[in-house]
Amino acid sequence: MGVRATSAGAPRVLSLDTLIRLERGRRTTSGTGVSRRLTVPEGMRAPLGCDAVAMPARLGPLLMPRLPRVGCVYADSAHWWWLVPSDSDVALEWPAPAHYATGALVPDSPGVPGLIHKPGGTLPYTPPIPLYLALCRITGTPPAWSRPVSA
Repeated sequence: MGVRATSAGAPRVLSLDTLIRLERGRRTTSGTGVSRRLTVPEGMRAPLGCDAVAMPARLGPLLMPRLPRVGCVYADSAHWWWLVPSDSDVALEWPAPAHYATGALVPDSPGVPGLIHKPGGTLPYTPPIPLYLALCRITGTPPAWSRPVSA
């Protein structure tokens, strides 16, 4: 827990959830260039909020058949973007060369990537754990929880 002084001078306790949200907001608004938000297609709803996981376009076709369910996927010439529920990066270190985009913001993009896959149903999400595991497998990166812990 973090402690922060209020305007009256009394300390106010901030929960871990609050600290995480503040850090996410800071990361989302920092940087230069124009960011564009991936939007949920009409007729779909995102009750858990949306973040996105980007990976080089060459990996996208390798991941599709490895996933039990694929949500909305967007692409441009350089990247494929997978919509996942908000906070899907908590306790996960997404392997390089993946990029986790809080708020489904595509950084420094001249335009919004195009929708290349829309699932049936009303939810736009690719389940994050299968996506994470498939990406680890393709990149040869052991999942974070299977790595040795050093003291």
